[in-house]
Amino acid sequence: MRGPSILIVDDEEGIRHGLENLFRREGFTVHSAAGYEAAAAAAARHALDVALVDIRLKGGKSGLELLKELKRVEPDVVVIVITGFGSIDTAVSSLKGGAADYFLKPIDNTKLLDAVRKALQMRALATENRYLRDELNRRSLPHHFLTADPAVKELISTADKVKDAPVTVLITGESGTGKEVLARHIHYTGARRDGTFVSINCAALSESLLLSELFGHERGAFTGAVERKRGKFELADGGTLFLDEIGDMSLEVQAKVLRVIEESSFERLGGTKCITVDARIIAATNKDLAANIREGWFREDLFYRINVVSIHLPPLRERRGDILLLTDHFVEKYSERYTRAPVRLSTETRAALQGWDWPGNVRELENTINQIVLLGEKSFMAPGRPRALRGPVPPAAPPGVVSVAPSAPEGGPAHADGPAAVQHSRGSLKEAVGAANELYESRLIAESLARNAGNKSRTARELAITRKTLARKIAKYGLSQ
Repeated sequence: MRGPSILIVDDEEGIRHGLENLFRREGFTVHSAAGYEAAAAAAARHALDVALVDIRLKGGKSGLELLKELKRVEPDVVVIVITGFGSIDTAVSSLKGGAADYFLKPIDNTKLLDAVRKALQMRALATENRYLRDELNRRSLPHHFLTADPAVKELISTADKVKDAPVTVLITGESGTGKEVLARHIHYTGARRDGTFVSINCAALSESLLLSELFGHERGAFTGAVERKRGKFELADGGTLFLDEIGDMSLEVQAKVLRVIEESSFERLGGTKCITVDARIIAATNKDLAANIREGWFREDLFYRINVVSIHLPPLRERRGDILLLTDHFVEKYSERYTRAPVRLSTETRAALQGWDWPGNVRELENTINQIVLLGEKSFMAPGRPRALRGPVPPAAPPGVVSVAPSAPEGGPAHADGPAAVQHSRGSLKEAVGAANELYESRLIAESLARNAGNKSRTARELAITRKTLARKIAKYGLSQ
């Protein structure tokens, strides 16, 4: 991780050089100036963490005026005022102007170092608290990946082997399989656990907003940029940046992200300062990036940068042993949240849960259990299974595909209608299952659109997908808009 950057401003050369040597030994990147103009120029060129400013400077303007300018350029900079001519008025003016501390010459180096370190710690805590406020209000930040499946346990073992190494990781899998939970596992059990975990959904934002969120912006960089904003890369310095749905990034954003990964530096939008960061990148996608590369939608060079270690999470239907394990976990979680005695699910309900294919994977299962705990199991019962699992009946099968009722899954009842029905094809089983899933998905989206009177924002929220993804699926299935 890069050391903090400090600007030392004093017109006495001996004091200035002494402080430069002191802070270089402590691992700081040191800049120095003898007067106001040189100091202001240094602040404009470099990203500063700390400034030590003498009140009396040669050349007209004072250290208090420089304090004001430094805070204008970098509001979060830690400024400590030093002077050989102390007074109550200057001390009060310094603190009112935003100084973190006030030291009289001759300076006690040990006390000065302690003051700088404490001020930096307080600034780091304030920055992290601003970012984490929403997450800390949540009851939990899940990073324990629950599984009893041997294949998935092997994937967790792979993640554990690389969690302490500064390498990028690409996590692939269908929506809802737990990609962010695995990313949190890598962060919170690895060497960067004390750093910040920062996540961003690349599919949820327009290109311009995504650029601003990732890299931050300077005041006045665009209409509405009324103050400086730090981006996700800065917030993740020393920690982990999770780029969810990286396959939805535009080529322009991909190019800028590639540069950060290669050079560990960037500029804020509208800025010229080179900001250096040490952020571990974990990316995730439910897309086939190799196919996207062939079609020109994803940069091959970026793919090789993020694909140093690749982990593919299988869908829940391929690890049925986890369904009841996760069911019991979610029952306990939501019973505690709603301050209720844990629900005892019937054998029939558990069998239906076990037999369902869960196209929405763990996210869909969690949502279903949340509703059962909140509203009661009986409110979801239809003949033979919970109504929550019944879903819409798929439309008529296309030519060459014949709908048939499956045999009963082991330990569960036969499902003769609804999503549990499968499509039998003259072709391969994989093709038949793919056709059935698309038929189900198109019907589900059509019914949700109808319920929401065609409102795409409400429909996307109801289906737990982004509006961009919804638009793509509407076009794919030729649904009315």
